[in-house]
Amino acid sequence: MTSARDDILGRLRQRRPRDDAMRDATGEEIRRAIAHPERGPRPADAEDLVARFVERARAMTSSTDVCPDTGQVPARCAAWLRAMRLPLAVVVAPALADLDWRGAALSVRIGAAGRDDAVGVTPCFRAIAETGTLMLCSGPATPAVNSLLPQTHIAIVRSEHIVADMEAAWQAARAELTAWPRAVNFVSGPSRTADIEQTIVLGAHGPYRVHVLVVGT
Repeated sequence: MTSARDDILGRLRQRRPRDDAMRDATGEEIRRAIAHPERGPRPADAEDLVARFVERARAMTSSTDVCPDTGQVPARCAAWLRAMRLPLAVVVAPALADLDWRGAALSVRIGAAGRDDAVGVTPCFRAIAETGTLMLCSGPATPAVNSLLPQTHIAIVRSEHIVADMEAAWQAARAELTAWPRAVNFVSGPSRTADIEQTIVLGAHGPYRVHVLVVGT
């Protein structure tokens, strides 16, 4: 008597390509689909991507700020934390270690977030104007936990890294990433759930608040 597992694996084997020619054809079809993805409807007129992203991010319950240059980032973060009456101790991704965080009177630790860290700061690989979504790629310089573990996540988004849609974000990843990260996370506002009595609860599986600082406009 065959087990359910053997039955399932047998069915899968029957559906696999049976020779090299079929495998090559399937592989070529996959590569062609990746290289030339189908695109959904696009707006008729060119949009201001920064304005659109900010609008959509706010609609997803993220707060936003805009500053003209990278040097102002620590001071803007500190000002927002003070205005929100949040801790001034932050854990910063190594990719942002060269900014003058201590000059902004912040208590800073460079590295990956731990369970006692209240505020995590990360860069952003791309931001998607269509949905107000952050695209975060994990790596030694950009630990994924900094955007997931602390109650507050501050994301630093360069204006030139705001793209129109998901397809453009993946196109940039294929063009720029020399090695694929272990994780690509898409963040659309604070973590939330409505599993219990259809009541929205923020911070259920991640940050309670997300603040996006757009740099370079």
